[in-house]
Amino acid sequence: MNPLKLALDWTPNINHIGFFVAKEKGFYKSLGIELDIINPAHDNYALTPAKKVELGKADFALCPTESIISYQTKEKPFNLIAIGAIFQEDVSAIVVKSSSTIKRPRGLDGKSYSSYKARYEDAIIKEMIKNDGGKGDIKIIYPEKLGIWNTLLEDVAHSTWIFMNWEGVEAEQSAIPFNYFKMKDYGVPYSYSPVIACGLTNASKKPDQISSFLKATREGFLYCKDHPDNAVAILSKYLSEEDKTINLRKALNLSLPYFGSKENLDFIDEKVIADFVAWIKANNLETKDINPTDLYTNNFFN
Repeated sequence: MNPLKLALDWTPNINHIGFFVAKEKGFYKSLGIELDIINPAHDNYALTPAKKVELGKADFALCPTESIISYQTKEKPFNLIAIGAIFQEDVSAIVVKSSSTIKRPRGLDGKSYSSYKARYEDAIIKEMIKNDGGKGDIKIIYPEKLGIWNTLLEDVAHSTWIFMNWEGVEAEQSAIPFNYFKMKDYGVPYSYSPVIACGLTNASKKPDQISSFLKATREGFLYCKDHPDNAVAILSKYLSEEDKTINLRKALNLSLPYFGSKENLDFIDEKVIADFVAWIKANNLETKDINPTDLYTNNFFN
């Protein structure tokens, strides 16, 4: 068996369901892979998933496209590369409580935003506000990553960035109504999040293992389409206690249309990457040259 490690971008949730299904159903083992799925709660997010890959503590990371750009353009570049996408479209949004005076992004001027402290994140939020006619004058706070959602629930922050198919489902179950602002509705061609990433140098040493990993992962996500009840039953075993109340079937139903078909599941479209890179450069969020085709590859798919 070939041992491989996958570093999750968050505590286990609906975005990760295909990995847990593939592990429990033996899809990885059937292809000679012993997969260890690393939960960031184990170190309270002391290291990001991408950093774990850079340091050799993981073979794969789940992260947004911005992380790929950031690692390739930082002072000491690391050749992090995306090898697959969980969703074919963006399923995230900026969220605020409906009881606030914030009815659209420009209303965030003078208000607070709970940030994950990603390299381009704060600038993206500010540009979104500007695109809606605001000044982009927002107060950024940096709580512990795994407590960010609670800062909104407890009125520590006015806004944050969530996945509609996870925190959005949790929010709908609560007695608190929320408003959501999608990036694409305010001039931000946001890219894939999360992507499956690995170090290019490491990947070149074991292409067959990576292809097998992706094949089994695809099988796991496709299983969710055909056996949704079984899939959510598997995921439920790995959830934190506070997440066990979330309606998993609803979360999966919201996710399924974005997983893609059997033909393009995990596939990365160059245009999606290129449009986001062009936007980042046009808004001066990154000054170094970025070739979109250097950020990803579909070559490991069989």
